[in-house]
Amino acid sequence: MEYSLPAVEKAKQLAQARGVQLNFQVADVLTWTWPVQAYDIVAAIFIQFASPADRAKLFRHLQDALKPGGLLILQGYTPKQVEYKTGGPPQAENMYTPALLRTVFSEMEILHLAEHEEFIAEGTKHYGMSALIDLVARKK
Repeated sequence: MEYSLPAVEKAKQLAQARGVQLNFQVADVLTWTWPVQAYDIVAAIFIQFASPADRAKLFRHLQDALKPGGLLILQGYTPKQVEYKTGGPPQAENMYTPALLRTVFSEMEILHLAEHEEFIAEGTKHYGMSALIDLVARKK
């Protein structure tokens, strides 16, 4: 499921080029009816459009959608990203910290949690030095 039509088109092209079949759904993650215990893996990449209030609901949906033993893969920006201005929203409160992610995903087994700074080139809206945070967690 993806909100961005251009992202879906890019993913379709990549999938076709690699001979992979995917089921795409275009929806707003805040209003979509999330399934419960439906997925082995949920990937949430650069979803910092959600305000802190909406983020709490979204993070709950991400966890609930996973089957027991399922993996959550999340990548986002840390508050330092506001200084770089190379992607993401301009509000630091929308960014993630290790403490926030540990708290929000405390019911899960955190397998990997790391902050790092990298140069990324993922289109015009995510280009340049970036303050990133990665999480991989398993639903118990």
